[in-house]
Amino acid sequence: MEELDDVLAAVGPRLRALRLSRDTTLTALAAATGISVSTLSRLESGQRRPNLELLLPLAKAHQVPLDELVGAPATGDPRVHLRPIVSKRMTIIPLTRKPGGVQAYKLILNAGPHEEPTPQVHEGYEWIYVLNGKLRLILGDTDIVLPAGEAAEFDTRTPHWFGRAEEQPVEFISLFGRQGERMHLRAKPSRP
Repeated sequence: MEELDDVLAAVGPRLRALRLSRDTTLTALAAATGISVSTLSRLESGQRRPNLELLLPLAKAHQVPLDELVGAPATGDPRVHLRPIVSKRMTIIPLTRKPGGVQAYKLILNAGPHEEPTPQVHEGYEWIYVLNGKLRLILGDTDIVLPAGEAAEFDTRTPHWFGRAEEQPVEFISLFGRQGERMHLRAKPSRP
């Protein structure tokens, strides 16, 4: 029982540190979670014992797993076990867990005959990097083939479609974000 009390006592300071690191006020957090400012203040100061009904909306508002809020011990296995989405055309493996922000996926386009392109448009910005095979990308009036090791980035409001350039499978990574969230590559400046 002492161990449980120690874990629960550490939740308040952890919640406060997390809120402050994100420059969030108690008022803003109360609006996002539906928990009163006084309850949030008592949780952070240790005057209120945390429970699941309070911790779940806080984890969602801070976009962190619940075990991060309670300081759960590491399981020893750092792998992320996300379920792939499988269809006849492709397998999509999500690589990120948190909602919002840039999302990462590994996509595998299955081997098969050539497909008829059907360009789509939607809000967002996408960056893709080809791991294996050759990816055909149609972007507006441009039709290009990206071999392994090449990348492309584009505004998804432009009509776009991707598929296999050949009958062999293609593997690539996709980073997708809401409009305005772009991939930023930083290079170390060369010395004079």
